[in-house]
Amino acid sequence: MDDPWLGRILREGAAPGMLDALVERLSPADLQTLMMAVYRRRAAAVTPAGLLRRYEHDRFTAPSPVDAGDLARLTLLAHECLTRHGFTGLAPAPVCPLGTASAVATVSQDKVVTTTRTTEVVSDVTNVLALECALRRRDLLRADARSRTRVRLGATQRVLRAQPFGPGMMPHFALLGLCTAGRDEGSFDVETLVEHVEVHLDVLRGLGRVRVGFTDLTGGRRRTALRERVLDVLAPRHPEVGFGFDDERVSGRGYYTGAAFGIDVTTPEGEVVNLGDGGFTTWTGALLGNARERLLVSGLGIERLCGLMRPSSQGESSSEGRRGDPFTLSGDVSGGEDD
Repeated sequence: MDDPWLGRILREGAAPGMLDALVERLSPADLQTLMMAVYRRRAAAVTPAGLLRRYEHDRFTAPSPVDAGDLARLTLLAHECLTRHGFTGLAPAPVCPLGTASAVATVSQDKVVTTTRTTEVVSDVTNVLALECALRRRDLLRADARSRTRVRLGATQRVLRAQPFGPGMMPHFALLGLCTAGRDEGSFDVETLVEHVEVHLDVLRGLGRVRVGFTDLTGGRRRTALRERVLDVLAPRHPEVGFGFDDERVSGRGYYTGAAFGIDVTTPEGEVVNLGDGGFTTWTGALLGNARERLLVSGLGIERLCGLMRPSSQGESSSEGRRGDPFTLSGDVSGGEDD
């Protein structure tokens, strides 16, 4: 077995062929019924004292260290930005179908918290938005097989990831996710890149030293278009932001196609913190079985952002105040996430 722990369980278990039977012989509904019975019995054995110990030590259950009011105000600001830029805001469910992260996004299921009801806890809000984009694009294509109407969706959501992170980093955190879906056409890539970056910069407006780096994942074929129709468009609109190419980028290759971007902010102490990331994927094309479908996804770590910020004045509580007198960067990075 590739997993030595699983191999030990199967070798020492009293039921030979147990894994194959669970995977291949039981229907999803029957497996769900079985697992519900297993955990119902295990839950019946939990004592109040044991429950408290588990809550204290389980890394998945600790509350976020960021201030809940600050995070709520930042979330409201993010949704105001979505509306301002023509994105439809959603309030996604906390769970999604089993395989949402692994079937189209090629993320290992081991990095996802799977439930007993053939679902998984949302680990990336853009995966869920992609499903909703696919449904809405399917409806458009049924009405017009050559529909060029774009679907723009956004959401903020607390996500949960199973892989261990670095010291002081939580397995659950809040993200702002964006997805734009549409038909492959000459202007789709450059226009949607500009749109996504401008939403994120709106959220980050007044924050300080922000840099957006673009990466051409086609071996240079799109570099000229990215420079002339993305960087040269964004730079005059946002003179306070640094724009450039990130040719050394390693992450996301094989995950994104065509082009990708990252958003970094530099704290007053000189620490460079990655807050945003995005790129083109083949997800809606795969979901709809239509290679002409295009999808741009991007995310902003609003919990990490909240951990980097401190209120610029006491008693600030409204989003209007946030826009007029923005939060300022703090050197204390707490409650961050690895997205």
